[in-house]
Amino acid sequence: MNISSRIIAVILSLLVAVVLTTLAWVGPTMELRQGVLAAGITVAACFLLLYLMFEALIFREINSIYASLENVKRKEFKKLSNKFLFRPEPLKRMRDEIVEMAERKQKEIDELKRLQALRREFLADVSHELKTPIFAAQGFLHTILDDEDVDAFTRQRFLQKAANSLDSLDTLVQDLVTISQLEKGVVRMRRQSFDLVALVQEIFEQLELKATHRNVRLELRPLDLPEVGVRVLADRNRIRQVLINLIDNAIKYGRTDGHVVVTLQESGKAIRVAVTDDGTGIPKQHLNRIFERFYRIDKSRSRDSGGSGLGLAICKHIVEAHKSTIRVRSEMGQGTTLEFKLLKPKNPVTASKVTSEDATGEA
Repeated sequence: MNISSRIIAVILSLLVAVVLTTLAWVGPTMELRQGVLAAGITVAACFLLLYLMFEALIFREINSIYASLENVKRKEFKKLSNKFLFRPEPLKRMRDEIVEMAERKQKEIDELKRLQALRREFLADVSHELKTPIFAAQGFLHTILDDEDVDAFTRQRFLQKAANSLDSLDTLVQDLVTISQLEKGVVRMRRQSFDLVALVQEIFEQLELKATHRNVRLELRPLDLPEVGVRVLADRNRIRQVLINLIDNAIKYGRTDGHVVVTLQESGKAIRVAVTDDGTGIPKQHLNRIFERFYRIDKSRSRDSGGSGLGLAICKHIVEAHKSTIRVRSEMGQGTTLEFKLLKPKNPVTASKVTSEDATGEA
């Protein structure tokens, strides 16, 4: 039950007045009219005295604490003062503020615990990913150094394997640097108008050998694309990086003897880009996590077969740097589609001039 200082003062004043009036009324020297007048004066006097007492002794101090609490919330510690701030029901308000601050602090604690868990997981993943190529290269090199009778052919083969491991290490480090810069927002997107059809066909040629090994057919839709191509305004090199990663994943995780489809479709002032495979699909519990760093759906996959888990995270940041969002749609047994949108140039004829997004620094 919430009772304000005014209600408490009124109740106490009435109680005191009733007692005093009763005593005066039953007295032999006081008439009824005088008793009523005495009761009114007594109520008013008691109300003022008790109300001022509550304000002076209790509520003024609580309001002063509340004013200090507001300064603390604004981090204005130098402005803390004992200035009186009258507001109704300060006890209830103070309780609500304390509860609100406690809930907010608990959320901050929970978020810090979550970030700490992610940090531990990230460090463990980085350590594992770095150790694999390092230990491999180290093993091949020490084998050659420890055995002087190694023939030239074996020495050359081991050196090549060590070089491949170090190349993998270099790629991993470069990916880590890239995603770190993208997350900090220091990468500048050099936007220019270019033909998206030509870029997709170029990537098809680059990945043709890998697709042939899995007997996967690469297809660009719709088939009746305009001869002038489909022009977008974006960073060509970064979008090329995104498409290579998405198409490569579609080839890798799609069905053998299947097909990978890249669809370009107008969507208002943008072009919707979708990459679809006919693989087994992604379970629902993994859909919200596939863009996390080092996240693998199949934890048993090696780095060579499953990748480092940085590719989709990099794609996500590049697409978001283009003011878009990458989305995933997948059904078990029906394949997976990843899609995003790119803005069309306002004037395709004169939009070939390179523009830069507002950002600080450069990759």
